[in-house]
Formats: sequence, C-alpha cells, structure tokens
Amino acid sequence: MLCIYTPTFIFCCTFVDEIIYAFMKHYLFLLLALIATASAAQAQITNPTRELWQQRVPGATEPKSAHVSRNGRSNTFYFDKVTNPTLEIFKPQASKANGKAIVVCPGGAYSVLSYNKEGQEIATWLNSLGYAAYVLAYRVPNNREGALQDAQRAIRIVRSEGYSTVGIMGFSAGGSLSCRAATRFSVQTYPPQDETDTLSCRPDFAGLIYPAYLDEGPNGTLTPELMVTRETPPIFIFGTQDDVKYSGPSALTITDAMRRAGAPVELHYLPKGGHGYGMREGAGLIWPALYEKWLGNY
Repeated sequence: MLCIYTPTFIFCCTFVDEIIYAFMKHYLFLLLALIATASAAQAQITNPTRELWQQRVPGATEPKSAHVSRNGRSNTFYFDKVTNPTLEIFKPQASKANGKAIVVCPGGAYSVLSYNKEGQEIATWLNSLGYAAYVLAYRVPNNREGALQDAQRAIRIVRSEGYSTVGIMGFSAGGSLSCRAATRFSVQTYPPQDETDTLSCRPDFAGLIYPAYLDEGPNGTLTPELMVTRETPPIFIFGTQDDVKYSGPSALTITDAMRRAGAPVELHYLPKGGHGYGMREGAGLIWPALYEKWLGNY
C-alpha cells in the first residue's frame, strides 16, 4: 500500500504484485520491440495519415506546409512545427479489434511534439490491446487555441469512422490538451467545415499521463478555461510528486476539481518518477498496466 500525503489530500494506491508481474510478462518484450523500432526508423511515418482540415486551417496565418521534423536525444523524434495538422492511423489486427478508438496527443510544452515516444509507441501498444489509435500532430509551436481546434476536429473525424467509443489521451502538454478537450466539448472553437462537424467532440474518456498546465489559476488553482462539471467524461490521471513543475501539482488540481464536480476520476500518484518517460523507463513501466485495467470500464 502506497499512501501519498499532501496538506489537502490523502491518496492511497495499492500496487498488487500480480498486476506488475502480468505487465512485465506480457508487455516488456513488446516495449523493447517498440523502442528498437523507433530507434531504427525515428523519422518515418509509415502508417496512413489524414489531414484534419481539407481547406484552410481555422485561424491560420500562414499556408499549409510539411511538418518540420528532427531527431533528438535518446532516440526521440520531434516535430518542431506543424501548420497542417494530421492524424496518423494505427489499426489493430482484425482478430483483436474491439471497435474502440483513442486519439493520442504527444507532449512537448506546446512548442514541439515528442512524436515517436509519446505518440507512435503508445499507438502501437494500444493496438496490442485491440484499440485503433490515431496520433494527432496538432499545431505547434505556441498555438494552444489551434491545438484545441485540432483535438476537437480529430475526435469528430475518428467518430465519423464508426467507432462505438472514442477516447483521448495525452502526455505533458498533450495531457493538458486532452483535458481541455474533455472539459470544453460544449464550446464551438471553429466554424463548421462539413458534416463531420455535426458530430459530438466530447470524448468518451480521457487519459492524462504526467499532465501539465492544469493549475494555471490564481495561487495554483485550476486553469480557468477548464470547465469541469458532472458531464465531464471519466478521466484517468497518472502523476508523480517529484514532477514539481508539471504533473505534481496538475494531477492533484484536476483530481480535486473532478471530485468536487462529482465526475468520475481515478488518480495514481507516485512519490518519484519525474517527467517525460513515456513507456520507456521507471514510472513508464507502471502506468500502462493501471491504465489498461481502467480502460476495461469503458
């Protein structure tokens, strides 16, 4: 039993040996394969992609262009600039497909996108669980308004493909974006483009992995734009106390807002883990089993 104490909250998380053992047994080799694949072909997008906006991108001040990419340290591939947002489509094997889909939002401080570590690798893992996964290359740098438009449009596009359930998940700034999509679905952020925009952009659930920027209100309170109500979809949250700049405070702040609103929330809060680990190391080997178990409810 792990109990994390703060001045306001007491959170207790039980980590059962069988859960960790099952994760290590079934997913460690998959994880190593993902990393090996990513390091061998970091800069490649090998799956089908779909542009979000067929005509002009809402609010755009420059024309569409190819994503500006680069390879970073530790076998990480980044997009430094996105003006033409896209979805990269990952489909599970037909025998595993469960008819559900998840939009995956990489992080990068709304400045870049950590595309393979927090996007492609996650999508491949979700496929192994039976989910279709759509990795969202949303507008960067420094375009939070455009990023939310992209997330709303992405959910509608995926929903138009006939999935019974459409969720969203993200990492760091992608966790922020996923939370914004889950709490601002009633806000029309762009003019309707076509029939797809008659569909709901409310995700059926959201996963926030080491989320950032959810505590930007006065004195570290909830970011004002986040509209948490009883209608907010269920949210899974994973953060660590030593991630003092990002998920440490953000995870607690959004959890308290969900609790006060009476909206379903599950928080896993560890003392150590840091930030930006994806599925590769440390806390990144713990959250996937917890998230998979939670997904079984939806």
